[in-house]
Amino acid sequence: MNARMYAVTAEVEAAWRALLEHITHEAGVRFSYLPYPAPQPLEALWSRPDLGAVLMCGYPIALQLAPVIPLAAPIPRAPWAAGRALYRSDLIVRADAPYRRLEDTFGGRAGWTVVHSQSGFNAFRHELLGHRSSGRERLYAEMAGNLVTARNVLDAVREGRIDIGPLDAYWHLLIARHAPQLAAGVRVLASTPLTPMPPFVAAAGMPEELSARLRAAFSAAASRPWFVPFREQLLLEGFAPAERAAFAPLLQWDREARAAGYEAPA
Repeated sequence: MNARMYAVTAEVEAAWRALLEHITHEAGVRFSYLPYPAPQPLEALWSRPDLGAVLMCGYPIALQLAPVIPLAAPIPRAPWAAGRALYRSDLIVRADAPYRRLEDTFGGRAGWTVVHSQSGFNAFRHELLGHRSSGRERLYAEMAGNLVTARNVLDAVREGRIDIGPLDAYWHLLIARHAPQLAAGVRVLASTPLTPMPPFVAAAGMPEELSARLRAAFSAAASRPWFVPFREQLLLEGFAPAERAAFAPLLQWDREARAAGYEAPA
């Protein structure tokens, strides 16, 4: 088991671990929790044949970056999620920056995380694609790529090393709740369209009977008494079953960008 994608602090990771222990106990299985801190590459984790319940971004699922089966996705406690397993990217700037629209940041410095990230790359690229023209193929004077983590994007914006960057909106909620001093220095300038939430996945070789039990346990979690403290700790309404087909539309954003010659945000 692993929840690094949304383990914004050590305390939050401990909460995820405890929640996963409840869920797997309900499913009648016993998995070990594997700490896997950044900057270790997530694609190596996702490719392990012993995945039992590990958070994975939807874009690499669609890209078939690793042989996995989706189980269930978190439902964020956020008005924009409206009780669904959805999320988006917040395009953040410094709180004291003069920008009022995304276009105001053009010509400045921006950044992204990794090329297989939906929130940190694909969604940002898709948002920028509509602003390009034949006379302006590059929107920024400088683009810092491969920042790897959401925390690095947050720090780069807060410290003035980039002017704007994409932040997973659910990760943003969690960091603002558990480390408000870090989020206080930034604000959301714009947000991208909603897309399917990153789910917990298992290795493709998991027996169907076991994956069915895990899906049922995730789906039932919000109705259990032990779930109550996690609702506030993890800003979580519960979980929704996840299917691979839900992430296929993310590939359309990729195709549109590549067809326009826009391989990476620029």
